[in-house]
Amino acid sequence: MKTKNKFYEVAFLFIKLGTIGFGGPLANIALMEQETVHKRKWVDSQYFLDMLAITNLIPGPNAVEMALHLGYAYAGMGGLWIAGLAFVFPSFLLSLLMGILYANYGSIPQVEAIFYAINPLLISIIITSAFRMGKETLKDWKAIVVFVVFLVAAILGLNETLVIILSGVVWVLIHLLPKQKINLNMLLLLPLVPESILKLTNTSVSFIFFYFLKTGAVLFGSGLALLALIQNDVVNNFHWLTQQQLIDAITVGQVTPGPVSSTATFIGYQIAGFPGALVATVGIFLPSFIIVILIMKFLPNIKNDGIFHNFLQGVTIGVIALVLVVAYRIFQSAITDVFTLIIALVGLFLLLKYKTETVYLVLAGIAISLIKFYLF
Repeated sequence: MKTKNKFYEVAFLFIKLGTIGFGGPLANIALMEQETVHKRKWVDSQYFLDMLAITNLIPGPNAVEMALHLGYAYAGMGGLWIAGLAFVFPSFLLSLLMGILYANYGSIPQVEAIFYAINPLLISIIITSAFRMGKETLKDWKAIVVFVVFLVAAILGLNETLVIILSGVVWVLIHLLPKQKINLNMLLLLPLVPESILKLTNTSVSFIFFYFLKTGAVLFGSGLALLALIQNDVVNNFHWLTQQQLIDAITVGQVTPGPVSSTATFIGYQIAGFPGALVATVGIFLPSFIIVILIMKFLPNIKNDGIFHNFLQGVTIGVIALVLVVAYRIFQSAITDVFTLIIALVGLFLLLKYKTETVYLVLAGIAISLIKFYLF
């Protein structure tokens, strides 16, 4: 088949998946598996699983990285870029539209009222995410000790990026044998751009781009890890959004299809209009493209790298600590009465017991909020 035709196929498939991909990264990856393994036979099941393993070992949104791998597997480097851009575009467009509507109508009582029940449900979603990560990661006393140390550090105000990087380094050191050497592959995880060296105002388009570029480079775990990474900066340090506006931004990421990290588009628009939305989106996703391209030649060996695995396990411990800190901060503003507490607890029960899709919870939250607003 001609390469040009393959490009069209890749573009069509990933625009489709980016448009219908509600339910978070696992739902998106399941759709990709159905389309590329069983329906179109671009790759076989084992290759798909190998790529999935790699996406869990590198920073960035897992679903986006799977799109990149699959595009490359079917149509080479051009397919990689087309798959990534096509998959991200629908969520960018919808998040931008919601950002525009929010900026213009967010203060209308009916719009504000929508978040009455959504915010408690967001707490449930965050706690469930932390619980599931913790169940897989906090399996021994060493992991629990490291978790507690970095939980306390995060509460005391240690920079979120440092929490993530240091937890990974500490976990490596705990497991490092005397004769082992640090594998340079780990350096791929550290393309940081400290804000202190950027002589820019924190509302400039350049600063927004570099901030989200740095964030995308250390974004491990689920899309909700984005909230843990940026909450303190966005609300307290840069004063880009209020706590409530940030919660609303994360909610937008939950109700739009595709990667939850498209929340960055919404945030960028609130700060600097369309240019802010564009550079925030490019910044948050660009590291995934770069890292996937860089690791292509290491694909056969990277899964067997013990130090790499240890680093990622430590990073996950740090992410869990940050996620719980954010859940507590949101709890303080979102739980305003007994009813919101009940909503949060019911949401937690549904997620843990029945694994309810988050998009359905959010839609239920909107319905509850509007019923309360108009009837009570």
